[in-house]
Amino acid sequence: MTDAGERAAVAARISSPVLIWGLALLSLIVVGLDVLTGEDLRLIPLLVVVPALVSVFCTVRQTVAAAVWIMPIVVISRLVSGGSFWDIASGVCFTVLACALGVGVCARRIRHVSEIARLRSAAVALQRQILRPLPVLTDQALVDGIYAPIEEDHLVGGDIYEVVQSPYGTRVIIGDVQGKGLAAIGVGFAALGAFREAAIREPVLTGVVDAVEDAVARHNAFSAQTGEIERFVTALVLSLDGDGRVQAVNCGHLPPRLLHEGVAAAVPLRRTSVPLGMAELSNEARVVEWLDFPPGATLLMFTDGVTEARDASGDFYPLDARLGGWTRLGPRELLDTLHADLEAFSGGVRRDDIAVLTLRGSSSGSRRSPATAGADARRAAGAFSGR
Repeated sequence: MTDAGERAAVAARISSPVLIWGLALLSLIVVGLDVLTGEDLRLIPLLVVVPALVSVFCTVRQTVAAAVWIMPIVVISRLVSGGSFWDIASGVCFTVLACALGVGVCARRIRHVSEIARLRSAAVALQRQILRPLPVLTDQALVDGIYAPIEEDHLVGGDIYEVVQSPYGTRVIIGDVQGKGLAAIGVGFAALGAFREAAIREPVLTGVVDAVEDAVARHNAFSAQTGEIERFVTALVLSLDGDGRVQAVNCGHLPPRLLHEGVAAAVPLRRTSVPLGMAELSNEARVVEWLDFPPGATLLMFTDGVTEARDASGDFYPLDARLGGWTRLGPRELLDTLHADLEAFSGGVRRDDIAVLTLRGSSSGSRRSPATAGADARRAAGAFSGR
């Protein structure tokens, strides 16, 4: 979030002209009713609560203006109504104190909102710095995408993605950490760090997934020691070696969509395993599935911020129905169209991060021999570890 975003967070929700006319109208109504009720029921003193109400929606300057408007009305009314000196003095002091409290509450609220906005900005900036800028062109694929983090303080999510060019092909991960907030971001960072190293080191895709599983489990163990709850990560991990097929290991994530020759369809993944961080709860080992990836096809990967977006009536976003009309679009145009349609569908109101990746085969892809891949892997792993 920029300085402009922080200013927007503390901006007045009521414009100054509306506030002025509202105060004038309210004052006329209350004074009129007070005149009608006479001495039996004094209503003008109730106006002292107005600055406190204004402080909830307006700036400090607007709250001061409301206090300056209300104070003379209440004080003059108290003087006109008469009474002993101490009655008048106590009434005036109470009016001044109530107005001052309203201004103080407003200043405290704005300071708190500003602090939350800065924390929110830091969390989102941290996410953006850790996640790789897109698009990424590798030997086997062009990977593009969109990442739209939500910027509500307690709703900052843990969507992750990464693309690594390895000696064994292009390795890709997209995932979604359980829960929200900075703790979820921490789990996501642990998973990304493990994936970046293992993607270069491990010749088998299940070895990459097992390394990420171990990293999430270690992070959860540390979190348990510090009083945090354990979290899991749903993830889809792919490997492309340029031979027209894709290896996939699905860890409880949403299946991708394949767009090719005018058809958009969900890719059937029949060996879905438990999310990362929960392997000890399952007796089944993770397995690799092979997917056809013909030339010119686009593989769409996404998090549940897409499928769980809702419109004003509460209906979920109809992703598959929308994709059916976009099968002829290129990857970048598809992403831009999807993002704009999501914003229009939800009215700009989001409750979760949105991460979407598109994969399209690269014409520069070439398959390496096992011996060459193994030698390259040892050199890359050594460089990564600093040996």
